[in-house]
Amino acid sequence: MTGFDPKADLHRCLQDAREVLLWKLEGLSEYDVRRPMTPTGTNLLGLVKHLAGAEAAYFGAAFGRPFDGPPLWIAGEAEPNADMWATADETREQIVDLYRRAWAHSDATIESLPLDAVGRVPGGDGRELTLHRILVHMIGETHRHAGHADVVRELIDGAVGQRDGGGNMAPGDSAWWQNYRNRLERVAKQADRGP
Repeated sequence: MTGFDPKADLHRCLQDAREVLLWKLEGLSEYDVRRPMTPTGTNLLGLVKHLAGAEAAYFGAAFGRPFDGPPLWIAGEAEPNADMWATADETREQIVDLYRRAWAHSDATIESLPLDAVGRVPGGDGRELTLHRILVHMIGETHRHAGHADVVRELIDGAVGQRDGGGNMAPGDSAWWQNYRNRLERVAKQADRGP
């Protein structure tokens, strides 16, 4: 029989997404971690930087526990999307360290407060949310961006899966995947033509 600890379960789910996101940076060049891979500029290091700011805001500032780091990009006079990319002067190590420090700060908040503790989200309308609601939001946000990172990484070098060595992917070599993709393309064209 297993114990029931909702806060620990939520925290574990958040940590899993954090680790998946950082794994997507491993083995890539500085260019590739910064490279905009979508028309809107989505890039791996920018996703990490964005989530560092989000964790600092939601688990730090919202509960009166300011994060000791650079000013939040999501507030103040930063240019639009300043949190979604790293400047040439910001190293990968700095951004990853910032994220790890933000999540350690978040973990301290999670550990010290009950799930029904109320925080006030900075910026916008300053609405009040419980730690439970913020945890659910950040799990969703972090997993969403880990999904973006999955796609971006696959576009960069073909690496796929949730963990080093793959995982959660159908077995198949490159020929199998090419045949699979070709089949999906045929089906899409057939569906577009209609019955």
